[in-house]
Amino acid sequence: MLNIYLARHGETEYNANGNRYCGKTDIGLTPKGMLQAEALHQLVATQQFDAVYCSPLDRARRTAQTAVPDQAIHIDERLIELDFGAWEGKTRTEFIAENEELWTNWNKDPKNNRAGGTGETAGQLIARLDDFIQEVIQKHPQGHILIVAHNGVNRFLMAHLLGLPLQNYRKIKQHNATLTVLEYEETEGFSLVKLNCVYSK
Repeated sequence: MLNIYLARHGETEYNANGNRYCGKTDIGLTPKGMLQAEALHQLVATQQFDAVYCSPLDRARRTAQTAVPDQAIHIDERLIELDFGAWEGKTRTEFIAENEELWTNWNKDPKNNRAGGTGETAGQLIARLDDFIQEVIQKHPQGHILIVAHNGVNRFLMAHLLGLPLQNYRKIKQHNATLTVLEYEETEGFSLVKLNCVYSK
C-alpha cells in the first residue's frame, strides 16, 4: 500500500488579504504561515517518508523545508499552482465584478475553460498532475510519500483521484499547512483516509 500525505503551504499575504488568487505568482509565507509550517513539522515529526515532493514556488518550498528539515526535497514543476490568468492577485469579488461570465463558465466546466480567461484549464492541470502521480506510483508502489503543494492543485488532485467531477473541486477544502492522507492500492485505487489534520499540543 502507498500512503500519500498531501500538504498545503502555510499562509501567504494573498491568503490573509481577502484570499486573493495567487496561482503562479511567487510570494512567500507570512509570520503566521511560518508558524503553521512549524506546526506541520510537529505533526509529521514521527513519520519517516520514503520521498518528499514539492512545488517550486517559494511558499511551498519554505513549508516543506520547515516541515521536514532533515529530508531531501524533490522539486517538481508539475506541482506548481494552477495559472489563474487575469484572476491572479484579485479576490473573487473583484474579478467577478470585472467579468462574471468567466467565473460562470469556469464553475460549470473547469476542465475545458481557462481560469481567468487566459490561464490554465483544469484539464491541463490534471494532465500534469496525473503524469506526476503515475510516476510516483511506479517509483514507490508502497510506503509513505509527502507532497507539499497548493490549494488549487491539491483540491483538483483529490477530486481526480477520488473520481469526483472536476466542477466539484471547490467542495473539498484544505486549509493552510494542514495534512490530508490518501491510500493507494492497485486493486482499489485511491481512498481518502484523513483531511485537514493539524498538530495540537
